[in-house]
Amino acid sequence: MIRTCRIALATALLAVSACGGGSEAGSAAGKAGPNGAGRTPTVGFVTVQPTSAPISTELAGRTAAFESSDVRPQVSGIIRRRLFTEGALVRAGQPLYEIDPRLYRAATAEAEANLQSARANAEATQILAQRYKPLAQAEAISQQEYTNAVASARQAQASVAQNRAALDTARINLQFTTVPAPITGRIGRSLFTVGALVSATQADPLAQIQRLDPIFVDIQQSSADILALRRLLARDGIVATRAAVRLKLEDGGDYGQSGTVEFSEALVNTETGTVTLRARFPNPQGVLLPGMFVRARFDQAVNTRAFLVPQPAVSRDPKGNATVMLVGPGDKAVQRTVRADRVQGQFWVVIDGLNAGDRVITQGLGQLRPGQQVKPVPANAPQRVVPPTPEQLESQARAKGGGR
Repeated sequence: MIRTCRIALATALLAVSACGGGSEAGSAAGKAGPNGAGRTPTVGFVTVQPTSAPISTELAGRTAAFESSDVRPQVSGIIRRRLFTEGALVRAGQPLYEIDPRLYRAATAEAEANLQSARANAEATQILAQRYKPLAQAEAISQQEYTNAVASARQAQASVAQNRAALDTARINLQFTTVPAPITGRIGRSLFTVGALVSATQADPLAQIQRLDPIFVDIQQSSADILALRRLLARDGIVATRAAVRLKLEDGGDYGQSGTVEFSEALVNTETGTVTLRARFPNPQGVLLPGMFVRARFDQAVNTRAFLVPQPAVSRDPKGNATVMLVGPGDKAVQRTVRADRVQGQFWVVIDGLNAGDRVITQGLGQLRPGQQVKPVPANAPQRVVPPTPEQLESQARAKGGGR
């Protein structure tokens, strides 16, 4: 019986305590308002100003040699020697092949002999014409004989010129028996071996030389993108630029050197609908080889009236439009639709919808609604930590003592 009374008494005390707690909670809720509506949220904001933002693009491209030349024979004959190492760096004018020169040396000697014979004949005809001149004046010989002598002397002089040219040709052909490097660069494999018969009219080259430092990168851009860029350049605040080009290699790594765009072709490829832009890059280490696939990123223009807004401040509505929350008049939240077309680092580039001096909310956006009263503070402002007063410390001590 006693145990039953104790249980009933305890139940009554719990009920009284629960009623008291509910009263205090209701009082606190009344102060805060339904759903915390009475509280003014603190939000962080940044004040935006127009700045310059580059209009960047990333396009596919392929590398191409800065200079490329085929090593070809200019005379016919048998290759006697190969004078280079395959894959080595060769200099312009360096001998690469030697073609059997015996026939061309003999042709040179024959041309020299013909020239000497022509000079002797020219000298004899010239002397004969000079001797006939006074005889013709004295009418000792006919005028026709003198005319024929003068003509023969002139023909002999022309024969000298012809043989001199033939000698020059023979000497040039003799020089062509040594095949030199036309440019400085790295030579590939030899397509003809010693003992092979080559000719000046053959289709295949003896070898190929490519200059790889510097090197070209041919970039393909669609004609539609070029038209869009030209329309942008026609707007106020958009200016063209000549910025550095950065490369991303086939393995995903970045190429350490930067290049510049040299020119853009004035025609559109009818098969691909693209225009080729050629960029030039230094390649001292030979990392880039002709035919490699790369990605080129560069700035084509600069927008001098753009706004850089931190990414957390920009959201999307159900229609996909970009929106931001601003601190409006009377410190009330205002939602505004903006045009943010690309990301630059940690910022959205906003090109329309903002004005200089707008306060864009970047922190405290979780439950914020348009028209709600806010307490704006600069973004990332440090919180003020105030030590407790003696009265607060004494009150806390009493509360702890009462709990015991």
